[in-house]
Amino acid sequence: MAKKKKKSKKNKYGKRGFVVAAPQAGNGGLFAGLARMLPAGRTEQFLLGAAIGAAAAYVLSDEELRGKLIKSGVKLYSGLVGGLEEVKEQVADIQAELQAEQSGAV
Repeated sequence: MAKKKKKSKKNKYGKRGFVVAAPQAGNGGLFAGLARMLPAGRTEQFLLGAAIGAAAAYVLSDEELRGKLIKSGVKLYSGLVGGLEEVKEQVADIQAELQAEQSGAV
């Protein structure tokens, strides 16, 4: 009597649990090759996070670049604060003009 062969379950996963699918035409993208190596689900978010993390690690490790970024951030912050103060002054001037018109009209 011959042995019975086990039925293998055919599914969309390969030997390592990765999704096995043919690449779609025209859907290349920057990380298309890496996405096929990762398990299915949120691969694009993971790859984007990895790219952002790598860029942040590079920026934080380069002292000269980090100094330039900090200087730019301080300039941007001081410019925003100065602009906000200017707007506050203009609002106070307009309120004073309105109060002067109301007190003079009564």
